[in-house]
Amino acid sequence: MDIQLKRGLLDVCVLAAIKSEDSYGYKIIKDMKPYIELSESTLYTILKRLETSNMLTVHTAEHGGRLRKYYHITHEGLNRIEEFKKEWIEIMSIYKFVTKEDENDD
Repeated sequence: MDIQLKRGLLDVCVLAAIKSEDSYGYKIIKDMKPYIELSESTLYTILKRLETSNMLTVHTAEHGGRLRKYYHITHEGLNRIEEFKKEWIEIMSIYKFVTKEDENDD
């Protein structure tokens, strides 16, 4: 898969994972696992990129005697999810065009 396309998809997946509630790294990976495998190093790179893009904010809270970083989606992050939903319609249209010959072969 094209690296830029994959990066964009993963960004939106991470945003979707924290859309309904603030979350932390391990839980994000666990929540995404049924849909996509993601390593910790990849996740934290994505989280940093999303923070830099103002799509999420980070706050630290104590949990079990340790500090844990929690990630919160911002208005920009929510907007990105909505933009993706609109883009997905076009992506699916392209997919149907590319695979239409496969359907005729069946």
